Formats: sequence, structure tokens, C-alpha cells
Amino acid sequence: MPDKAMNVYLNDHLAGAMLGSDLAEQIRSRNESTPLGEVMELLAPQIEEDRQTLIALMRSMDGSKNPVKQAGAWVTEKASRLKFLGLSSGEPELGTFMALESLALGVQGKLALWKALKEVTDQHPAIASVNLDELIDRAAAQHDLLERERLTASVRALGSVRVAT
Repeated sequence: MPDKAMNVYLNDHLAGAMLGSDLAEQIRSRNESTPLGEVMELLAPQIEEDRQTLIALMRSMDGSKNPVKQAGAWVTEKASRLKFLGLSSGEPELGTFMALESLALGVQGKLALWKALKEVTDQHPAIASVNLDELIDRAAAQHDLLERERLTASVRALGSVRVAT
């Protein structure tokens, strides 16, 4: 029987990982052949790989996916498309900026997950099979790239002079 608190925690992060993976792919597909698209060509597969790592960890801990949380993440991601396309504001650059900010925050959450799991590895032997140091480093690198893109997008979205792209 998996630890209930751990299962709840991992399910919450799995829902966020599903949302993040889909969002990374959205940003990638909407920005093909651009510098942002090139960054997302690198990051989107990594973010999906991290989600798969979390799923494998849950399986090894005999955890189960919570279908309600998964469905909630799916609905949230679909609803977010309108906002992140800029349809709600009429400002596509604002949508891109908000999508990048949301993804950057999600990656920060993933970094927090890996760090928290590292603290309890001795209490959950299955966690030892995951290279948390590598995942921590990768999440930090992902965040650094996203933060650079987010700040660039902030100038286009929030600056008083709009930059044509």
C-alpha cells in the first residue's frame, strides 16, 4: 500500500506535469521557426520526459493516478489555450508572455518536487532509483532558459512600444 500523503503529493505534481507538458508543446507549435520555437524544441521533450519519470516513480511506489486530478489538468490546459493565444485580451504577445510565465512557474514547482523527494529518499526506497540530482539540475536549467524567454516576451507584451515579430 503506497503512502497516502506521498500518493496525493505525486498526483498533484503529475497533474501539473501534464499541464506543463501540454503547454510546452503549445508554445513550441505556435512559435515554429522562431528563436522561442527553437528553445521550446529543446525544452518540450525534456518536460514530457520528466513527466514520464514521475509516472514511472509512481508505479514503482505502487501509487495510482487520480483520474479526477488528471481530468482537471486536461480541462485547465484546454481552457488556457484561449488565454495563451491572446484571445481574451486581443494581445497575442501577452498570451505568449503569460504562457511562458505559467510554464516557468510550473518548472519551479517541478524543481521543488525533486528537492522534496531528495529529502525523503531514505524513507522511500523506490525514490533511490531516480537520479534526483540530475533532475534538479535539469529543472534549474529549464527554468533559466524559460526565464530568459519570459523576460524577452515581457518587453514585447508589456512595454509601451510594441516590438513587431
